[in-house]
Amino acid sequence: MIDCGRETQAYLVGGGIATLAAAAFLIRDGDFPGENIHVLEQLPLAGGSLDGRGSPEQAYVTRGGRMLEDEAYTCLWDLLGTIPTLDDESVSVRQEVIDFNRDWPTHARARLIDREHRVLDASRLGLDTRDRLELARLLVVPESVIGARRIDEFFSEHFFATNFWAMWRTTFAFQNWHSAIELKRYFLRFLQEFPRIHTLSGVRRTRLNQYDSIVRPLTEWLLERGVRFEHGVTVTDVDFTEQDGIRRAKRLHLLRDGSPETVELAELDLAFLTLGSMTADAAYGGDDTVPELIRDKRDGSWTLWETLSRKAPDFGRPAVFNGNIAEASWESFTLTMRGPALLKRIEEFSGNAPGTGALMTFKDSPWLMSIVVPRPPHFADQPDGVFTLWGYGLFLDTPGEHTGTAMAESTGQQILTELLGQLGFEDIADEVRATTTVTTVMMPYITSQFARRSVHDRPLVIPHGARNFAFLGQYVEIPEDVVFTVEYSVRGAMHAVYRLLGLDLPVPPVHHALTDADTVLQVLKTAFA
Repeated sequence: MIDCGRETQAYLVGGGIATLAAAAFLIRDGDFPGENIHVLEQLPLAGGSLDGRGSPEQAYVTRGGRMLEDEAYTCLWDLLGTIPTLDDESVSVRQEVIDFNRDWPTHARARLIDREHRVLDASRLGLDTRDRLELARLLVVPESVIGARRIDEFFSEHFFATNFWAMWRTTFAFQNWHSAIELKRYFLRFLQEFPRIHTLSGVRRTRLNQYDSIVRPLTEWLLERGVRFEHGVTVTDVDFTEQDGIRRAKRLHLLRDGSPETVELAELDLAFLTLGSMTADAAYGGDDTVPELIRDKRDGSWTLWETLSRKAPDFGRPAVFNGNIAEASWESFTLTMRGPALLKRIEEFSGNAPGTGALMTFKDSPWLMSIVVPRPPHFADQPDGVFTLWGYGLFLDTPGEHTGTAMAESTGQQILTELLGQLGFEDIADEVRATTTVTTVMMPYITSQFARRSVHDRPLVIPHGARNFAFLGQYVEIPEDVVFTVEYSVRGAMHAVYRLLGLDLPVPPVHHALTDADTVLQVLKTAFA
């Protein structure tokens, strides 16, 4: 085990959940001095993609909302079980999640809606014998054989028209052209969700948005222990040394508020480097504006990985993930409603109180639009009488059914018009428009983790021979685990800290639903229903 003395420093590049988790594990499990931990972040706030901000006067916005789940999220729950909530130090964030979901359990009654505004019987998955055989084939084919093949290379047209695919793809944001390996991993990791995909009753929510419920308590816990959050800092390069197969990070090159600096790393100092960003170059729009689809990497979130990848062949290939915006982008929107009209109608239509209904997907929508209504308040300062709704569309370039405009070219109010049309609520359109502000977010790389890839395109958390550095985030390789989850970032952080510090502590194993006989039986019953 490394002696984490008073002089040993740890530099964590990026302020996302992977970095915050690594800092917490350093302190909690490695007895690392908090004041020796430096979080280097270019943005003014920590949290990375787990965001949530705004005001009732202007508008609220979250770029996304990630599904949490009991069985598969073992590392996240391990972390949050030791982080107290901001409201009550005797209650952990994990316990708050348990209590909230006990009081407001998810059980969607309107998971799929057709073009005639009818709630479909989503329990009828629509799989035929060929679909089942194709599913089974994907599950048994090794990843080495699948390689960089697409999802639609493994399934027939009938599969993609089923209720099952409409629900699975919108729950996890898959496109037909995404990596078949990633879909296979999702099937194996979330097989327990198969029998309940039509209700999403396995979903676990935080009480507030994930920034307020996870990032803020975790950040406060770290600050109380002396962790140094250094904002306005962009790490641009890292120098490495190699001798006898042992590699070390030796020097960090950074810009602090635009001024160049270097940080020399002593032999026992540690560097944790976040690679890439799925929310890089996110652009915002409003009621009367359209968010830009940025294609020229303006915010620099990919620069460090692109620079490092040229130093060693096993540091990954970022171009695989940031080189095809057309296949990685989609747009989300947040409604801030200063009146209950729309929420009341949705509750009557769906049979779900806010916070209990999970995703509602308009299966025939040209944008493949989905929405979710959270339990208010969803933001820490959200007052009574103000409500929010979040949604997204997977298809950006198809003209809307009720607007004739592609989602990528639509203002916030046009997206609201399309939503009201999909719901069949045109009779309350004037009232809703007058009391609703729409904030849109275009994200060029949001599903880039699902890009078709080979085995060497993502670097290991701890590259071979690395002694004092690790890679973090959604673009590292963790065998069998699934990207686009908070769990993936936290698991990578746990691996990085335990291995670099030489801690003899177990990392919770990746959940394998196929090892549970009851789960397998339920899946088979569902698939053949």
